[in-house]
Amino acid sequence: MPFVLFETKDHIARITLNRPDAMNAMNTPLYGELQQAFTEVKDNDDIRVAILTGTGERAFSAGADLKEMAERVAQGKPPMASLPFYRDMELWKPIIAAINGYAMGGGCELALCCDIRIAAEHAQFGLPEAKRALLPGSGGTQRLPRLIPFGMALEMLLTGDPISAQEAYRLGLVNKVVPLKDLMATAEDYARRIAENGPLSVKHAKMGAYRGRNMPLSEGMALEQYLFDLTAASEDAREGPRAFAERRKPEYKGR
Repeated sequence: MPFVLFETKDHIARITLNRPDAMNAMNTPLYGELQQAFTEVKDNDDIRVAILTGTGERAFSAGADLKEMAERVAQGKPPMASLPFYRDMELWKPIIAAINGYAMGGGCELALCCDIRIAAEHAQFGLPEAKRALLPGSGGTQRLPRLIPFGMALEMLLTGDPISAQEAYRLGLVNKVVPLKDLMATAEDYARRIAENGPLSVKHAKMGAYRGRNMPLSEGMALEQYLFDLTAASEDAREGPRAFAERRKPEYKGR
């Protein structure tokens, strides 16, 4: 049985963590399959946006598989396998997290990697590593303080205590909270609206936002001008206004 389910339809990829008996905890095989899924999203030109979720109603992901981690440490190995998709994989296609339950530890950090986060009403978010004398090592100390108020990020990091979906929404950690029965429909609605847009426009908007957020304004504006010129020179940039003038749906090619 695969640990990660992967399917595509209408330019949208759906990636599902698939260890429901372990609350979708992430072990080495799952990490490998997840890396393959993200690589496919990155390299497949037909894919314009992806939805990431978990199997079942209990958990998006409970985080790293602590039993496997203990075994690796006992064998003198690093606690976790290398995880490039958490750190240095430049993926400029939007990723939507449909968080169907607990998002703890590495599961929370996986949600933080995404661009838009939709949470079921019963979802919880937490970085409990300090309770196990560990450190969030997949972006938790870096991404969380960039998304929510610094003091609240420190509270989560230092206490290890979880927060509810409603609190996550109040802090700006998630974009929307919905009943579980509406979760995937909501994520798919976001994905469809994004997939209908110009792929280069979406790619360059995400690139400009992420690369520019830590630049001085003048440098960020220069980056934006560069990306604007790239986008304006594309075939799609001609197709968009032409389709509007002709009162028809545009046919974007991503070039």
